[in-house]
Amino acid sequence: MHNVRQVAPDLWWVGANDRRTTLFENIHPIPRGVSYNSYLLLDEKTVLFDCVDWSAAPQLVENVEHLLNGRGLDYIVLHHLEPDHGAGLWAVAQRWPEAKIVAGLAALRFMDQFGFAPIPGERITAKEGDRLSFGKHAVTFYAAPMVHWPDVMVSYEETEGILFSADAFGTFGALNGALFNDEVDFEGVWLDDARRYYTNIVGKYGPQVQATLTKAAGLDIKMICPLHGPVWRSDIGWFVGKYDKWSKYEPEDREVLLVYGSMYGGTEQAADALASLLVQRGVKVSVYDVSSTHVSQLISESFRCSHIVIASVTYNMDFYPPVRDYLEDMKALALKGRTFALMENGTWAPNAGKLMGDFITEELGGTLLEPRVTMKSTLSGAQAGELEALADAVAADVKGK
Repeated sequence: MHNVRQVAPDLWWVGANDRRTTLFENIHPIPRGVSYNSYLLLDEKTVLFDCVDWSAAPQLVENVEHLLNGRGLDYIVLHHLEPDHGAGLWAVAQRWPEAKIVAGLAALRFMDQFGFAPIPGERITAKEGDRLSFGKHAVTFYAAPMVHWPDVMVSYEETEGILFSADAFGTFGALNGALFNDEVDFEGVWLDDARRYYTNIVGKYGPQVQATLTKAAGLDIKMICPLHGPVWRSDIGWFVGKYDKWSKYEPEDREVLLVYGSMYGGTEQAADALASLLVQRGVKVSVYDVSSTHVSQLISESFRCSHIVIASVTYNMDFYPPVRDYLEDMKALALKGRTFALMENGTWAPNAGKLMGDFITEELGGTLLEPRVTMKSTLSGAQAGELEALADAVAADVKGK
């Protein structure tokens, strides 16, 4: 059964939803699934903008066949050749071998590397500033390298003011019948997934995102059609503002993210006590167990919050391995500009604090607050004043005092 929705005059969504895949890129949990967005333009020429994952290719072909209603397919425009968008090209190219494939040079190379085009048809290489007309509608191409692959291009449709944005402005989550941002509670239900998507998939490439936003600022954008998640037709500036902030590595909220690594409960108890003291001082706190929270969620929260408190046990004379994984991921994604405070635990030789502090200042360029709280096995009642002092220092910094 076909499943399509009209996006604009002459333009239709012909993608698919995936609720079976549990890990995006085989890394990031997607409990709400994900959509693979593809768009079909019915003009003097017929144009398919992007494909879908191989698992959704039969749905894509059925959707396109329904709307073409016997017409041929003239063009396939590919903005990004990652397999969750490019793999479905194999089925489309077999069904409509006469279609011309339009993509950037790197995308065409990746297409051949993956073997996504089984039939050698005509290919058109799109470059920055190239314009392609299909009748009433035309698109202009803009390079967006490393947002988040080197092949990425976006295109701007002039008549309706539509930006085909590739992976930019995408999000995890199946569409569940809705297509547009104003058909869902985006801030309440979707924003966390959008942030987790950006920070983990694109987050390392903030300067490249800034360059793309600069290009987009010169366009009269009335709608954004991403490759994942809702189509944006209202409040576009609000979501663009999120991308601007994330790509500048600026925190959204002056809040505390408290991440703890605890083996037998002592560090967890100390983290809970600190969280209580911070809330009593008027500071919002989110608390996560590093061992049971996927690192993609921790990274997302690290982008969101201005301050990060890490409580870690000492393990093999180092800090806790899951904490190290979290900080290494933060380094890999180039997150910067955060303020940290530390708590360490060690039954006989607490050493985690110094090592974490060195990593934060040397590898992350972070700012460290004092004091550091050190416990041996558990935080004793005699150390209540130390915990109060740490809470005072963090709260004052969060509030800018």
